[in-house]
Amino acid sequence: MSTHLEDFDINALLARNDVAKARTSFFAKSPSTSGDWPEIEPLPDSLKPVEPFDMALLPESLRPWAQDIVNRVQCPPDFIGATVICALGIAIGRRVGVRPKLRDDWTEYGNVWGGIVGRPGVMKSPAMSAILAPLKRLDIEASQRYEDELAEHENAAKLHKMRQDAADKKAMATLKKNQDATVDLRSPGAPEPPKLKRYLINDATVEKLGEICADNPQGVGVFRDELVSLLKGLDRDGQEAARGFYLTGWNGNDGYTVDRIMRGHQRIEAVCLSLIGSTQPGRLSEYLRIAIAAGAADDGLIQRFGVLVWPDVPRQTWENVDCWPDAEAKHAAHAVFKRLVDADPVETWQAEVPTGPDGEPDGDPPFLRLSPEAMESFVEWRTEHENTLRGGDLHPAMESHLAKYRKLVPSLALVLHLANGGTGPVADYAMNQALAWAAYLRSHAERAYGSVLVAEVSGAKALLRRIKAGDVTDGFSARDVYRNQWSGLENREATMKAIGVLIEYGYLVAEAAETGGRAKSIYRIHPGATR
Repeated sequence: MSTHLEDFDINALLARNDVAKARTSFFAKSPSTSGDWPEIEPLPDSLKPVEPFDMALLPESLRPWAQDIVNRVQCPPDFIGATVICALGIAIGRRVGVRPKLRDDWTEYGNVWGGIVGRPGVMKSPAMSAILAPLKRLDIEASQRYEDELAEHENAAKLHKMRQDAADKKAMATLKKNQDATVDLRSPGAPEPPKLKRYLINDATVEKLGEICADNPQGVGVFRDELVSLLKGLDRDGQEAARGFYLTGWNGNDGYTVDRIMRGHQRIEAVCLSLIGSTQPGRLSEYLRIAIAAGAADDGLIQRFGVLVWPDVPRQTWENVDCWPDAEAKHAAHAVFKRLVDADPVETWQAEVPTGPDGEPDGDPPFLRLSPEAMESFVEWRTEHENTLRGGDLHPAMESHLAKYRKLVPSLALVLHLANGGTGPVADYAMNQALAWAAYLRSHAERAYGSVLVAEVSGAKALLRRIKAGDVTDGFSARDVYRNQWSGLENREATMKAIGVLIEYGYLVAEAAETGGRAKSIYRIHPGATR
């Protein structure tokens, strides 16, 4: 067994829902008397390494802007890159799709879910805020247009009511003269109220979010500064409908119908959500631990965060960078977002309009297919990817996460193609960028899921320190540990996981103690564990 976290079988270790119960071995006689002790292996002490972020992953027109923000904010470039790709997906939304097969109608959209992970104080929020600025600006402009349209609508509605009142009075006068007279009470329909176009939402109940999605079938973005708080909120009893709504919004393909006694009937043409936020390493690891333990949260919600980055934060001397933003780069970036939201999918991007059996448009959004070169690259990647998923070597949680790359890769290719100024079939260059993203993001996903084991190892190290200090002696039980409420070993679950890790690495072995009643396990300490 290797001493490095990245080299041992993370998947097997993550599969332990109850580590000690799964790993405990019972010996007929004490190893201390038989000499049959396993060999001690050092406990791992680091997270799995991740791929560094390369600015080449971004559209060329946005690289100077992204690099300028990295330099001024002094944050890992991963925070910037992940937010850029999610923001572009929000701008494109569901107005155009990509069909990754030549003939099939399988369609994916540009919305993706992303999360950035970092300790407090590593500039997560300032980095994300700087990148989301173009979307915030678009929201402000849309709100101003809505106010103007609403004023015009109120005037038109008043005029409509006056005409209707006049028609009613005229009909009444006619009927007073002749009750058998024919009158026409019909009038032009009332003007439709304007709809507020939205791009970015910070906090909304799921009911209000449903109303916003009904008015914005092109999709909206949801930004939560503390992502795990949202996820935990969706885990609570009574939030099943809200959780289902978010799950539906991930792929952007499906409509949603709500029927309530008080609220009546609401039909949402399509729910297309882009979700992005940040969190801290400890909070994410704890949430993942619960989610992959086959609990109520084990429905693939967390695995939908394909653009999940957990970079290393360089240990370097902080510098006071105080300079003007690169105005040219900033202007170019805002222009990219403006171009994307204003584009006509058919006229600008040369997208195809889907048709039904009668040859008429079926109402679904236009779509692009892959160029022959991009198709070849995608099929080659997917063949290897699908065989990996079917190989049986992945932990179910990681398998579920990687399975979502079937959407992630085509979505990223579409976003990068359009952000690069592409039109027509998705180009090979954009597909290769998307595949590079997939390789980069997989390393960060492996770190995230592997962090669950690192958390267990922390408990094991806490227990080992107690053993070396003499606070825990040979032949101890789990209760002997957790009743002391030591840090990292406060309850039975944490203690059993710590014991299981120490068994895994040879520091402990378990024996069945004779109690005359219910079976009890005690743990013998390797003679070398106290050195």
